Amino acid sequence: MGYQAAQKLREQGHTVIGVDLKEGEVVSDLSTPEGRRRAADEVMRLSGGRLDGAVLAAGLGPGPGAERPRLIAEVNFLGVVELLEAWRPALAAADRAKVVVLSSNSTTTTPAVPARAIRALLARDTDKAVRTVRVLGRAGTPIMYAASKIAVSRWVRRTAVTAAWAGAGIRLNALAPGAIMTPLLQSQLAEPLESKAVRAFPVPIGGFGDAGQLADWICFMLSDSADFLCGSVVFVDGGSDAYFRATSWPRAVPVRGLAQYLWRFKRGAGR
Repeated sequence: MGYQAAQKLREQGHTVIGVDLKEGEVVSDLSTPEGRRRAADEVMRLSGGRLDGAVLAAGLGPGPGAERPRLIAEVNFLGVVELLEAWRPALAAADRAKVVVLSSNSTTTTPAVPARAIRALLARDTDKAVRTVRVLGRAGTPIMYAASKIAVSRWVRRTAVTAAWAGAGIRLNALAPGAIMTPLLQSQLAEPLESKAVRAFPVPIGGFGDAGQLADWICFMLSDSADFLCGSVVFVDGGSDAYFRATSWPRAVPVRGLAQYLWRFKRGAGR
């Protein structure tokens, strides 16, 4: 999805600085603190301190290996928030900058994700997050994936409305895809047990999403048409989120604690 979005943006005449583990204008490993600092610094250098937009699409899905939960936590959460925090001045230096973070519909369709793991990620304590899911055995890896996407989505919504971001003209939003035909999904479909689970997952319209169409969504969320889009998580998943949560969202702000909501808004928006 990120690759196709980059291709479409280049075709439209935009300059794209790609960050990748093996290829791109910046080659860096986002699973390490050093790699994240290198990626942040190199992008700032190549951009001259100004970014009109950013797409945080690098991410890891469930896979084999004892270290997979840690890699997922480091790349999917810290690989987003640390880079964006480093790039915030460059985004603020542009006029109406847009940021798109790739979330996932696993945020609302994965059961039993421990709240402790999400809180640990938001506190930047990946060690604690890993310990929390490791007791789940093999289930720990997909649970960490969901936890990382929940944490990054909450970070987006909390951060997007603050004076430092919304007040600086930066529009920060997330895109939550469902089952999209990517190399990762193709590898899952090639494994009989994984394929059975993937094909059994409810997708009301049927089939799988197209990566090119998701790239179009990314480009739209980077465009001037998204000027009024702020702190949103947009689900493009064939109806799976609606299938599981048809009556749970949207939900009105509770009367109890309304004053606290208003106080937080005024404080966060600098009004």
